Amino acid sequence: MRFISRILLGVMVNAFGLWFAAFYIKGFDLPPEVRQVLILATVLTALNFLLKPLLKLILGPVIILSLGVGLILVNGIVLFVLDILSQSLRIEGIPAFLYATLLFSAINIVVHLAEKTS
Repeated sequence: MRFISRILLGVMVNAFGLWFAAFYIKGFDLPPEVRQVLILATVLTALNFLLKPLLKLILGPVIILSLGVGLILVNGIVLFVLDILSQSLRIEGIPAFLYATLLFSAINIVVHLAEKTS
């Protein structure tokens, strides 16, 4: 039951993050349909559960040497893979990609801190 609630929370938080990024970051474009945004959020949640631990293992020395700042690189790679996999999400330009990566890194930090306290 706890695993299912983590997945649903991840989908909701990622959907909010995608919407927030599309609203405030110029060059980050989402499809107008809510269903497609929920599909993108589900794919992003799956990438966070499957790809992110593998990337943390591979990039562990970089994360340790940078005192955790390397996690932004991990989030950037996950967001880049989502951009490649999706045909409806468009991230145009390096500034939009960097801002979106920083936004999703901040969202992930808040979610993980909230999970630790509960």
